[in-house]
Amino acid sequence: MDAEAQFAILSSGTEEILPEGALLERLRLAAREKRPLRVKQGFDPTAPDIHLGHTVGLRKLRQFQELGHQVVLIVGDCTGLVGDPSGRSKTRPQLGEAEVEANARTYLDQFYRVIERTPRPPLLPVEVHRNGEWFAAMRFIDVLRLMSQYTVARLLERDDFAKRHAAHQPIGVHELLYPLMQGYDSVAIRADVELGATEQKFNLLVGRVLQEQHGQPPQIALTLPVLPGLDGVQRMSKSLANYIGVTDPPGEMFGKVMSLPDGVMPLFWRLTTDATPAELAEVLAALNDGRTNPMVVKKRLGRALVAMYHGAPAAERAQADFEAQFARGEAPESLATWAAPDASEIGIKDLLVQAGLAKSGSDAWRAVDQGAVSVDGEKITDRAHRQRLGRTFVLRLGRRMIRVRPAGEPGGKG
Repeated sequence: MDAEAQFAILSSGTEEILPEGALLERLRLAAREKRPLRVKQGFDPTAPDIHLGHTVGLRKLRQFQELGHQVVLIVGDCTGLVGDPSGRSKTRPQLGEAEVEANARTYLDQFYRVIERTPRPPLLPVEVHRNGEWFAAMRFIDVLRLMSQYTVARLLERDDFAKRHAAHQPIGVHELLYPLMQGYDSVAIRADVELGATEQKFNLLVGRVLQEQHGQPPQIALTLPVLPGLDGVQRMSKSLANYIGVTDPPGEMFGKVMSLPDGVMPLFWRLTTDATPAELAEVLAALNDGRTNPMVVKKRLGRALVAMYHGAPAAERAQADFEAQFARGEAPESLATWAAPDASEIGIKDLLVQAGLAKSGSDAWRAVDQGAVSVDGEKITDRAHRQRLGRTFVLRLGRRMIRVRPAGEPGGKG
């Protein structure tokens, strides 16, 4: 395929390609030199799972791979210890090495649910690096040399740093190093192209500067849209716990899709599925014609995503279970059961935490505020709600449900 045809595929669905015209020219150069482009994206293992937001970049990497280019995945075992400050209004909590390492071990299997680890020749297998390969070997003098290649003034031009500086919010020196670390990853693997979400633009451009200072052709920065989370507003994020994980069980994945606002359907169809342009046009027409219930389009999306990660039979079962449990208001007999404490009533926050549906009190409050909590189908939106425990009822938080039985009643499990 010629460079122009490749560019048409690769530029589709992107936000920006910088500098303008550079990707097409680099594709032409690679064709003349008969070599693949080295296309990089990095992921910090700050949680055990990757989510659909990550797959936006992975799916673009797969396009590069299918066109014969070399995909390079960076697992940020060192940058993950720092924490990416992009888009943050305050310093991220730092993770320990053991936690980052445990998360890193789970990432690759999940990456390979989206891209081919060892595709058939002539396509190239994925090249994987941990950036600890080069950062762990650096001496302090090497770190100082890296720091000398960029200025604090330019770092403070970043929107998030500028806002925090103006608001007298603390900025850790380690945070200032993060863009340099990500940029140096590009030097270490000699990247031709780096992918990232729109908020990563600054870091991608730092990579260009560092490559030039190391005598390399500067990479092309390719930014992609940010996928919203379950509320349809904030970005999908592990730290916000508003994500659809690629390893979520089929029923949970389908249920999360069904909880998405109708307005984000076109974006999810475009960024997370293999829908053709004709299929996307059909989805948009169905959403806009006023005759099609958006629930129908949402079920198609849920079925498509579950089939992608778990197979078609699992997708059919997930939809059937959803329709039985939620659309018809039924709770399956196999629903997990929890024995309530020996008390007449309990506050909704403590109930959610003790029943195992919320990880913490703050998670429970957030769910109540968002209208994600119900008892026997009746939504609970009052933080002061106290639930009587003298009868069996079904407690729900989002997609998860549990049957609550009074203490001492047969069938309860503590």
